[in-house]
Amino acid sequence: MILSNTETIPGYTITHHIGLVQGNTVRAKHVGRDLMAGLKNIVGGELKGYTELLEDARQEATQRMIAEAEAKGANAIVNVRFSTSAITSGASELYVYGTGVVLG
Repeated sequence: MILSNTETIPGYTITHHIGLVQGNTVRAKHVGRDLMAGLKNIVGGELKGYTELLEDARQEATQRMIAEAEAKGANAIVNVRFSTSAITSGASELYVYGTGVVLG
């Protein structure tokens, strides 16, 4: 599956638009990560636990989007975008979407 954040893929022609494809995941904070994040806020630095959490969430949401695109017959996804939102205190959604297409 070819993924792109642009409208076209150089060297390919879009022969069919499948339409919107999407994937998401909702993740909650981990108490241990919150404790470490609180300490990092005092001394500064990267919150590695949260970085890993978000990377895992992006990968899971992307795989779900790819699965939907494949089920609809797409072989590429263009205009890929990510979005996040707070669902409740301590939990956030990571949402990825794009346009499923068939490349010729």
